[in-house]
Amino acid sequence: MADELNLKKTRTRIDRLDSEIMKLLNERMELALETSKFKGEVEDSKREEEVLAHVQRAPELIRGEFSEKLFKEILHQSKKIQKQKSALAGFQGEHGAYSEMAAKKLPDAVPIPCTTFIDVFEGVRGGRFDYGVVPVDNSLGGSVTEVNDLLVETDLYVVAEVALPIRHCLLVPPETDYREIRIVYSHPQALSQCRGFLQRNKLEPRPYYDTAGAARMIARETPKAAAAIANRLSAELYGLEIIKENIEDHNSNITRFFVLAREKSTTGNKCSIVFSTAHKAGALFEVLRVFAEAKINLTRIESRPVAKDPGKFAFIVDLEGSETEERVAAALEKVKVNCERFRLLGCYKTL
Repeated sequence: MADELNLKKTRTRIDRLDSEIMKLLNERMELALETSKFKGEVEDSKREEEVLAHVQRAPELIRGEFSEKLFKEILHQSKKIQKQKSALAGFQGEHGAYSEMAAKKLPDAVPIPCTTFIDVFEGVRGGRFDYGVVPVDNSLGGSVTEVNDLLVETDLYVVAEVALPIRHCLLVPPETDYREIRIVYSHPQALSQCRGFLQRNKLEPRPYYDTAGAARMIARETPKAAAAIANRLSAELYGLEIIKENIEDHNSNITRFFVLAREKSTTGNKCSIVFSTAHKAGALFEVLRVFAEAKINLTRIESRPVAKDPGKFAFIVDLEGSETEERVAAALEKVKVNCERFRLLGCYKTL
């Protein structure tokens, strides 16, 4: 009986290690795709020799001929993926994040995880990524302030938007007794969107940097009496069990994402602008009146402090219509006259 128990525990550890190996291999392939953005040719025999020489210094149980054979196949697969010339889409969070689900709406794009929103913006700006996918607002949690602050200062363009229904799940490691759960980890936005569920079940919310990151931590560290709030994709990726689905307080929970790029789009039925007005009474009203008189519907008005100019505020406005339409183009030109600063963030469509 003891032998069977020990065998089961050992095999469980092996399964976890196998999952980690696959995740690390996937991360390596992602880095291979990123390197293809900065080198001319896929073939690089000198670099391959360096890699094979490096892996010869393997631990005791790994023989040199095995590691060489293994990495020759890894290099072969890396080059095969690089030759596909896939677009790369940066997103904030771990694999399984809602931002990754939004990034998958882009045809033929490979989602690449980033630690911070700034990494996403800078990755697109520096050519590391073709696109960046960032959340701008949620129907329950409101504005994602850090992203909107970055939009005020960026020179990137919005080329598409994604409206993603958010469906939260309570996730635990396999064989966890749900009656023992006391603590729940997740992103602050997700915790706030499930506040009623947490209160009804007397569960303590613990903020974490990312929903998928919380799921990954729970799977790796298996903290006692703890669960994570994330999506079904995270459960599948990290081998977690779903205790309960759709635990958000309202089923109208939708997050809107912007897709960023270095070049602006030439098509779309929505526009976003960022502008600042003079600090005087009626300045904002004059801008809004232009849109009202042109019968242009505004779907969002967001004010953000300007970091580089304390005391000043910038406004982000989303509006219906395209800059190729005469009435929209004329209205935008009139708005510029009433602004100290004006930039068209982009004209785009919903994916």
